[in-house]
Formats: sequence, C-alpha cells, structure tokens
Amino acid sequence: MIKIFMTVRNRLGVTKKAISSIERNFVEPYTLHIYDNLTNYRIEEHFEYFGKLYKEGRISQIIFNTAESTFNCFSKVASSNFFGAMHEQDPQKDKTDCLLFMDNDIIIIKRKIDKFLRKAWEEVRKRKLNNVKIIAQRPGGIKNTTPVPDGICGTEAIFGKLSGSGFWCTQNNFFTDVGFLPLKNLIGKQKMHDQLYWGLCEKATKGERYILGIKGDKLCIHTGRAAGSICNNLHKRPNDSSVLEKIKFKEADKRIESLSYDEFLTEIKNDKYLMNDW
Repeated sequence: MIKIFMTVRNRLGVTKKAISSIERNFVEPYTLHIYDNLTNYRIEEHFEYFGKLYKEGRISQIIFNTAESTFNCFSKVASSNFFGAMHEQDPQKDKTDCLLFMDNDIIIIKRKIDKFLRKAWEEVRKRKLNNVKIIAQRPGGIKNTTPVPDGICGTEAIFGKLSGSGFWCTQNNFFTDVGFLPLKNLIGKQKMHDQLYWGLCEKATKGERYILGIKGDKLCIHTGRAAGSICNNLHKRPNDSSVLEKIKFKEADKRIESLSYDEFLTEIKNDKYLMNDW
C-alpha cells in the first residue's frame, strides 16, 4: 500500500486530471491525502469536488489550510511536515510500502505505477543501495548524475542529486531517516522545500548521491507549463499584492477543465516540451 501526499492551490481543472491519473494507473490499494493550501479561486467548487471524493471513499484525508494554519510559511513545507507527522503516528506505518509526494499538476502515465515503485524499492534494498533516499524521474532537475549499473526493474536509471519534488517516492521511514523541514526558516517564503530537503539528504548520505532517477521509462508528465506555476509567480513577486489574482490562472484552468481526461492526456503527450521537461 502506498500513501500519496498531494498539495493543491487553485488550478482545480488540472487537480482533477492528476487524481484521475492516479485512479487509472494504480492497481493496488492506496490512500490519498490532499492538502488544499490557501486556495483563493473557485473555493466553493474545491469544497464540492473534494466533498464528492470524500463521500465516494476516493480520498482518505482532505485538509484545507490557511496562511494562519501554515504559520505564514511556504504552505507546501508546512503541509509536508503535517503529512509526515500523521504518518509517523500511524501504528501500522510499517505496512506502508512507500510514500509518494506529488504536486497537483503531475499526470501519471505509467500503468501499474504502484507495482513498479514497490518493486523498485525492493530492488534498492536487495542491492543495498543505502544512499538512495528518493526515487524520481529523469530529467526532473536531477544533476551530478552517474548510471545505475544494470538499471532498476529492467529499465535504465541514474544516481544523482537535487531534483524537483513534484514527483518524489520515498521509503516509509523517510521522515525518521531524513527528517522534517525547519519551518522557522521559511516564514514568508514561497520556495525552499526542495532545496532544504537536498541539504537534509546530503547530510543523511554524507554527501553521496541520494536520488535514483528513472530514465528508461516515462512515469509522469509535469504540466505546470500548461496549468500555470503557483510558487514561481509568488516567489518572483513577493511584495506584489496583485499576484494573488495572477495565480488563479483563469483561462488555463477553464480550458483544462473543458477537456476530457483522454483529450488532455493526448494533448500533453503530443507536447514535446512537456514530455522532455520532466
């Protein structure tokens, strides 16, 4: 069983597509934990949509966060810590095969991805690749790379560092092995989740490569270019009050919402930039 952590802020159209991609490509039981952080567009529709998923038993947790409940820190960092604290208190956490961290603009395209990720971690442990703390997708921002001898699960892979956390898979002991992020350093920030975790992974591995990037098989597509980037806009305009209007991405949200899942999937698969970017 995999626990999935997904952060949401606006962009309901692509959120629906991301959740559909999970439902279509997971074949074993999982739990989906949604943290809706500081949404300021289509608020009622967010509550309605997640309420429907809750009633149908399609999500295991839904949290609506505010600036106050995330301590005026980068909300992804705060909600990641909340998720980790919840997981650590699970009396049956050892029955969790792995943890999957994904943004709401990630569309999974690999069929039976849950089985693939579980087997990948089994192989990592069997081969005693103890420095691997995260399985991600290549390129995905991974740097300082070197090939994984014989690949992983029959597909080409690399060891590396850095990587964007839009799609990260970890073992179930990640929060005890690598740690939680220091919120006191993130008050008023709109980034730094990834960078601080790079530092913690460096410390946990004593400077060794800590990412295993899947290169020979496409797992997911990052659609931020099509849906709009929340954190980039907020980070670039920290003192611009009008930025809260800009991150609604009304036209992009409307267009993505109007497409069926299959139409959207075809569109992003035909976009060479999106296919090669992550």
